[in-house]
Amino acid sequence: MLRAARPGDEAGILSCVRALAVYEREPDAVENTVDALGVTLFGADPRAFCHVVEREGAIVGIAIWFLTYSTWTGRHGIWLEDLFVDETQRGTGYGKALISSLAAVCVERGYSRLEWTVLDWNAPSIAFYRSIGAAPMDEWTTQRLTGDALHALAG
Repeated sequence: MLRAARPGDEAGILSCVRALAVYEREPDAVENTVDALGVTLFGADPRAFCHVVEREGAIVGIAIWFLTYSTWTGRHGIWLEDLFVDETQRGTGYGKALISSLAAVCVERGYSRLEWTVLDWNAPSIAFYRSIGAAPMDEWTTQRLTGDALHALAG
């Protein structure tokens, strides 16, 4: 069953986030916690959102997302931060269902874009994204400030 995440789902969501980190070859990179997810997704002022696929009482897929804004279109969009389906559930249509649910949110709310990044080496995901009509933004390169560089720039 695909649905919006609700309080009590945090442990299952975090389990998927950790499994995604393993898949993306960064098993020790996850600092997130069940409590932090609870505040982020279900606190007084949520800034991120999550759709889940639940099967037999377990969360087997997630789409974690947040709003973006385009100054060019003057409308919001959705940034898909994480899409993950448990390895044993891949090929069932859950990934497409999760992305389709976000596309439906965009259409329903008048958002102009649904965007995400994918690792260059992740051929199965790239093939999946092409199959649903996603186009690469080859002329754009993601930039990121973290850690010491972030603190140094902040002064």
